[in-house]
Amino acid sequence: MKCKGLLFLGCMLTAFVGFAQKTKSVKKTHGIDVGEIVTPFSAQDQHDSTFVLVDALAKGPVVVVFYRGQWCPYCNRHLSELQDNLNQIEEKGATIVAISPENQEALGKTVEKTGAQFTLLFDENYEICKDFDVLFVPTNAQIAKYDSFLNADLWNAHSNETVLLPVPATFIIDQTGVIIWRQFDQNYKERSTIEEILKQLEL
Repeated sequence: MKCKGLLFLGCMLTAFVGFAQKTKSVKKTHGIDVGEIVTPFSAQDQHDSTFVLVDALAKGPVVVVFYRGQWCPYCNRHLSELQDNLNQIEEKGATIVAISPENQEALGKTVEKTGAQFTLLFDENYEICKDFDVLFVPTNAQIAKYDSFLNADLWNAHSNETVLLPVPATFIIDQTGVIIWRQFDQNYKERSTIEEILKQLEL
């Protein structure tokens, strides 16, 4: 949907309402379960290169981390902790991939804030978030708060004229494409720990 002039805001709201009707509130998200097979995906990373899940799994397990965006202090803290322990995770033969609905420009800001040297992916049109059942519709009050106080700029950072967010969550995928562990909590303050991830990679 392309909109110009004074109709722009109305078009954005129409698109958001229409898409939101097909999506869930945060309370109705559950995340895919341990034992489920992941739908193969590919996406552009912070360097505008294509990451292909199947190729990464050929090398070892993949740790998939969903985060809300460069504006989220909890996300930045979590990603910084992952970076600080990246060597330990890679020594287990695993790859870390952090996914958000933000474009390459915003991914660059995440790198600046966290020092992340692992792969950050732009989930264009929320396709990966939907497949992992972490996608939800934030309230208007939440959107206003994130834009006003955290400079999220959600309308411009996402791929279309909707504003949806992922529940921050972590999934470990084995080389057969099966989820072997997950951390999923609708409370965005709760995140996976390095200890939990390393323990699972040792099994």
